[in-house]
This record gives sequence, C-alpha cells and structure tokens, in this order.
Amino acid sequence: MDAYPQRLGFSKSFVDLNLYIKVVKEEPIIILLYADDLLMTGVEGRIQECKKQLAAKFNMKDLRLMHYYLELEVWQEPDEIYLGQGKYVIEMLKRFDMIDCKTMTTPMITNLKRLKSFESNLVDSTRYRQLIGSHVYLVNTRPDICFTVNVLSQFQVKPKHDHWIAAKHILRYLQGTNHYSLKYDKRNDIHLIGYRFRLGRQ
Repeated sequence: MDAYPQRLGFSKSFVDLNLYIKVVKEEPIIILLYADDLLMTGVEGRIQECKKQLAAKFNMKDLRLMHYYLELEVWQEPDEIYLGQGKYVIEMLKRFDMIDCKTMTTPMITNLKRLKSFESNLVDSTRYRQLIGSHVYLVNTRPDICFTVNVLSQFQVKPKHDHWIAAKHILRYLQGTNHYSLKYDKRNDIHLIGYRFRLGRQ
C-alpha cells in the first residue's frame, strides 16, 4: 500500500511518513494511512476519483464520513465540524482510577512553588510518564491543558509526589470539562495557512 499512492501521483510527506498529498488543478486531496485504516480528505470530486483508483487495487470498505479515528471523535454538520476526545478522557480516568474523582475548574494547581519543592518524595517514574504521555495525546483537541502538560513534562526523569498530584489535578479538570471540543465554523470565514521551511547550515 505504501508505494501505490505514489504511483497515483501522490507525494509522501517528509514530516509524517503516513501522509500523502496530491494537487490536481489546484484541487488538493490528502490521504493518511494507519495500519489498515485510511483517512481521506479534499475536494469531493477528487475523493471519488481516488476511491475508484484504490478500490481497483485493494479490497476496500467505505465507512463514509469520519466519526471516530485514532481516539478522535468527529461531528460533521453542513457548516460546522467538531473535534473531541471524550471517550479517550473516560478511558484515562478509568486507567488511573479517577473515574469518580471530584472536579476542578482549572487545569493547573494554584501553588506552583510546590513543583520545585525538594521535600516531596519520589514516585514511580514509569507511571508518571504514562500519565503525562496520555495528556500529551489529548492536547490535540484540548489546547486548554497544553501549558500545564508542558510544565509537568519537564519532571519525567525524577517525578515527585507533588508532580504526581499536579498531573492528577489535570484529570480532575478533565472530569468536569469532558464535553469540551474544538469547533470549526465555516461561517466565521477562518482561513488556515500552512508554511513549509527548509533549514540549512549558515
């Protein structure tokens, strides 16, 4: 499957090796591969054309509009798209025994000095990294926890009890805000522009 999109004229991304892009007459189409799942987006006409080309080579099942992909939930309306990870949050809460925890209104603890305390005892670093890693994957749709996760990621080598409490504080915040999602509204006339750079030595 890896080589076939390139035979169809797709260019493989250097940043994400599972991403393929093709532009025909200024009409783009993008394919993202993950194991046996394929996500496709772009101009409708190009999508239908690409479906036929792939179906001629592979046994494909068309699942129509995307609703769930790699822990990402998608709700599509004519002029709106919502992205969320509510199911993923619930799985996190269960995994770390926080499904019945009390909620918090902010993602970060208020006393930041505790994070630099030398008096706190060390905790299981593997368990701490698992929790932080779970948070990192969640920032795709929850930019409101991005700063907190960034701060707590700095203590993964020798995490202490205060860091563990702060990381669980995020779970308490997520418990009360699990309904939050990203909204992309066509009516707001938002234009997303991407830039590519190539760096060389001076």
